[in-house]
Amino acid sequence: MVVDMDKAMEFVGTVVGDLGATMAAGGIVVGHRLGLYRALAEGPATAEELAERTGTTPRYISEWLAGQAAGGYVQYEPTTGTFSMTEEQAFALTDPEGPVYLPGAFVLALGALRAEPRITEIFRSGAGMGWHEHDDDVFVGCETFFRPGYHAHLVGEWIPALDGVEAKLRAGARVADVGCGHGSSTVLMAQAYPASTFVGSDYHDASVQTARKRAADAGVADRVTFETAPAQTFSGSGYDLVTFFDCLHDMGDPLTAARHVRETLAPDGTWLLIEPIAGDTLAENLNPVGRVYYGFSTFLCVAAGRSQPGGYSLGAQAGPAALRQVVTDAGFTRFRIAAQTPFNHVYEIRP
Repeated sequence: MVVDMDKAMEFVGTVVGDLGATMAAGGIVVGHRLGLYRALAEGPATAEELAERTGTTPRYISEWLAGQAAGGYVQYEPTTGTFSMTEEQAFALTDPEGPVYLPGAFVLALGALRAEPRITEIFRSGAGMGWHEHDDDVFVGCETFFRPGYHAHLVGEWIPALDGVEAKLRAGARVADVGCGHGSSTVLMAQAYPASTFVGSDYHDASVQTARKRAADAGVADRVTFETAPAQTFSGSGYDLVTFFDCLHDMGDPLTAARHVRETLAPDGTWLLIEPIAGDTLAENLNPVGRVYYGFSTFLCVAAGRSQPGGYSLGAQAGPAALRQVVTDAGFTRFRIAAQTPFNHVYEIRP
């Protein structure tokens, strides 16, 4: 074997970048939990000044800031020894209620990685690992990461992109939000469309309990109910709109879930399906976004699907063709991409 040392060193550089990013994930979550980014966004600070603002220890803050600056998450001014944040860094790292809040993704990632020993074992056995078996940070991080996107796009872009759906919701519609998790999407729609009623469902009972509290805190519990049920058996019928937010690809029997949606929709109803953005071939998905999704899919999505009846999983990079096949087999005749973001495809599916 003849090794090209220049190419070898180039590959080592790639690995060093990945190793740094892996360890940086912990620092980002620390910054999220302790409010370090928000405090630094108030104005430039030395390590001692940021520690004073946040009630933390300067020596740890000094090391944390150095790593953050090396990774490009904060700025460093060597002449004054101060650190700061650009407007763009603050936009992405400091506001959990804003349109983008990236630390939630790292809470989710670290929560998923805690399952590594179990995931390693199921590589050998071929078994699955249920969503409900993961660390709590998976559920918390999932909500923290996805909720800002829903706030930014769901009411203002995704629903208006569907044929006639927004008018129905304003007039008063029946909506089922399947795989609702902590209920962020359900509550958001209920707040935006006060004439409509909503039923959220999820097979994870602890998430359903949290969703009920979210609805009560938001003052919409009179029009929003939640039930513990899988996608294949959620209750009700005659729905004007059924929504699936980033969950069909996690299911062990997506075809039966799709058939149940078809059965529960009103004749002129709509299925809003949000899925990770992907192409139809592996080659199309060999990019940074695809890499992220394949990583999460290995630890969460495929494992969840294989843990459920059916034992099948689309995975997080299924692509439009695979999804079209599922919904067509379920009896739907209309399927289109209504909108998209850098991370998601928005599908409109109708009988």
